[in-house]
Amino acid sequence: MIVTRDMLEDSLATLAREIREPRHGIYGPGSVSWRLAGDVAVFIGGGRAALLQLAHPFVAYAIAEHSRTRSDVVGRFQRTFRNVFAITFGELDAALAAARRVHAVHVRIAGVLPERVGGWAAGTPYAANDDATLRWVHATLVDTVLVVRERLDGELPVAIKDAYVVEQNRFARLFGIRDALLPRSWAEHAAYMERAVASLAVSPPAREMGAFLVGRGGARQPALGRIAESITATLLPRYLATAFGLADSPRTTAAVHAALAAFAPLYRRLPSRAIALPARSEAVRRIAGKPRSAVAAWSERQLFGLAQRTTGA
Repeated sequence: MIVTRDMLEDSLATLAREIREPRHGIYGPGSVSWRLAGDVAVFIGGGRAALLQLAHPFVAYAIAEHSRTRSDVVGRFQRTFRNVFAITFGELDAALAAARRVHAVHVRIAGVLPERVGGWAAGTPYAANDDATLRWVHATLVDTVLVVRERLDGELPVAIKDAYVVEQNRFARLFGIRDALLPRSWAEHAAYMERAVASLAVSPPAREMGAFLVGRGGARQPALGRIAESITATLLPRYLATAFGLADSPRTTAAVHAALAAFAPLYRRLPSRAIALPARSEAVRRIAGKPRSAVAAWSERQLFGLAQRTTGA
């Protein structure tokens, strides 16, 4: 079902009525979402989330035919994460504004598959505001945060995963995704992911963009691109890593597992303020009535520069 502007506004109005403290945004400092997705470790899973999304032909062709990702990788990275951060850590009005911006961009993105890809026939129509496709993109983000957290923190209690999944439905409503499509527990989310992943098919443009995102689009792959490729190959389902042509071997997998196992206890010892996403730090300052921090702004610029250093663009 295509999410129209009227449907989006109905969804936004419903969400707004549920928010008790608009200054805190759709989650707030005490939320599971700020706890699990509020520090820089989430970037470890960036490649996994991106390639899971690209493995859906609708997403791959929408980006390939309607995006300037390769010519403006840093700009796209910044725009995407500014919207995500505005939604996750901004005041309610900022989240609603970001949702409307994204919807307006998506309205212009529609087409048909030019070839058969897996179970999708040539000529199958796609649209960026199709709520089933939006749900897939949203689910990859939710799932990747949980995967990364469990790599670093160990297995999470089911109650925590349930709470995170249900809280994240607020994010989904900002895109007009129907409640009927949203999970009511981590088990429902996991079952959906299992079915959806089994249906994915990596198209030629997805493979090309996947290689570009890990720095193999030019003559020489940057060191950060090689690291991103190894981590992404380890975090993805094996058949998808192979389909994307990622460097994936038992030795690579073992090395990534060992590196993450060594990194995790060190990371957990770092103070929260040292590893918080700049957007979360700014949100905490905003709620406390403090001015913006120059350090947070500098840190955000460094994070946004990761895309350029990884891809070599």
